Amino acid sequence: MGFFEFFSKEKKETLDKGLSKTKESVFSKITKAIVGKSKVDDAVLDELEEVLITSDVGVSTTLKIIERIEKRAAKDKYISTSELTTILREEIAALLTENKTEDMEDFSVPEGKKPYVIMVVGVNGVGKTTTIGKLAYQFKKRGKKVYLGAADTFRAAAVEQLVIWSERVGVPIVKQKMGSDPASVAFDTLNSAQANDADVVIIDTAGRLHNKINLMNELTKIKNVMKKVVPDAPDEVLLVLDGSTGQNAFEQAKQFTAATEVNALAVTKLDGTAKGGVVISISDHFHIPVKYIGLGEGMEDLQIFNRKAFVDSLFGEHEKKQG
Repeated sequence: MGFFEFFSKEKKETLDKGLSKTKESVFSKITKAIVGKSKVDDAVLDELEEVLITSDVGVSTTLKIIERIEKRAAKDKYISTSELTTILREEIAALLTENKTEDMEDFSVPEGKKPYVIMVVGVNGVGKTTTIGKLAYQFKKRGKKVYLGAADTFRAAAVEQLVIWSERVGVPIVKQKMGSDPASVAFDTLNSAQANDADVVIIDTAGRLHNKINLMNELTKIKNVMKKVVPDAPDEVLLVLDGSTGQNAFEQAKQFTAATEVNALAVTKLDGTAKGGVVISISDHFHIPVKYIGLGEGMEDLQIFNRKAFVDSLFGEHEKKQG
């Protein structure tokens, strides 16, 4: 079954559909760049560099990819333009592999970690609450007992949204009145989760970026308080980024990775945007694995990020057409 040993037909269709605008945008630009050319030369590479940068792959990541292609061109002496997408695909997949992006088979948590604590960070409006709801759904579907903590106590809408998701998914939520200490909510959530033998705890946090020092202090305080209940908590600090904002998502990643120890990424809203290249840029620059990607509003539209499937979805069909 190749790339899709554990990738169902439905998931592949969702991924293909979700990345279709990025795919069409990138390939229409590449086609224009190589029209009338028979081999990959400096002029083609210059055009390709521009295509990748304008597709939100980012300057430094683009230069790495171009350098890799130049080395292959020098080694092979001659590379035809028809081979270019195959090489692009191979080099991007290799780049993702080098940057700690591993393919998980399913929504799972490590054995022996109970409860497994996920602290979710990200600015308001990136799909943070929706991602938490979908994660809770996926874990519950796999028989895990899940608890949610509404520690974004500064926005009534954030708490209300999370309550709606907890009811929709059918998992308990711990919350306090507006303006309460977020660390106190996290503390209560972990205590309740432990008392009720929960498998997974997902804590929402405030997403204000106007003052990095305050953000850093707040997230550090939440983590320190959680450790009083579960010494290793949090096991995962998941940064949620809106893929449709392109390089703005990249800037948010810079801010949050400076403020706290992020060790996993979720890139949302990739459906309906041509900026999916930012996934490659973020993975390459921050050396933090992209763990989940959001491809729509449905419960099932949060997917495990599978680098092979992602790259295949961006390049596969076009290769077949060229071949």
